[in-house]
Amino acid sequence: MIGIVVNVLAVALGGLLGTVFSRHLSTRFTTELNKVFGVCAMGMGISSIPLMENMPAVILAVVVGTALGLACHLGEWISRGGALLEKPISRLLGDRSSDSGLSREEYLSLLVTAIVLFCSSGTGIYGCLDAGITGNATVLLSKSILDLFTAMVFACNLGAVTSLVAVPQTVIFLTLFFAAKAIYPLTTPAMIGDFKACGGFLLIATGCRIAKIQNFPVADMIPAMVLVMPLSALWVNCIVPLL
Repeated sequence: MIGIVVNVLAVALGGLLGTVFSRHLSTRFTTELNKVFGVCAMGMGISSIPLMENMPAVILAVVVGTALGLACHLGEWISRGGALLEKPISRLLGDRSSDSGLSREEYLSLLVTAIVLFCSSGTGIYGCLDAGITGNATVLLSKSILDLFTAMVFACNLGAVTSLVAVPQTVIFLTLFFAAKAIYPLTTPAMIGDFKACGGFLLIATGCRIAKIQNFPVADMIPAMVLVMPLSALWVNCIVPLL
């Protein structure tokens, strides 16, 4: 739970700091900082992969999960959800596109991007599930550091509205956290290790996307997080005895 609280507060604080200091943050500063964010996310992912217990099950989960996400256009649905959340947020603080120097279309597109990034990124979803299942908030706490500065960058154009993204983020993260706690009694140490490794793959893909190395379909990879533990159990109980 502490990881979620810290992450939400980091987004809210980052939005406020970015609004206050927006005039002092250059384009080069934000661009180069994004590259560092990407490297940090990849480092978090690499540290999780050695926890893998059943490699075939994890690889199958990543491949099949991504295929399902692409087939169902999950990334597009998440973007649509972000667009729906944009309306009440914009209504609450009003349209600030004229203050940011962006067109209304550019402003709304940037706001939707912020909502999707903070509320439904692969890192956030993995962090909440990991905290709920294992009680380990390391991923969420590490993500909070990145989100603090990312929110500052978004606030340079969006203003204080960035801080309000923390409201739907709280609802989504708490839902994932308590859902994960409910399934914890059904898990084994091997399943948890494979789950963490699967999350590591998503974190590496997220880092590559943030650093603009390769535009992986991270949102479409999210179903892998749902599949990995059942596939891990199936591998241990049904496949390994046959080998």
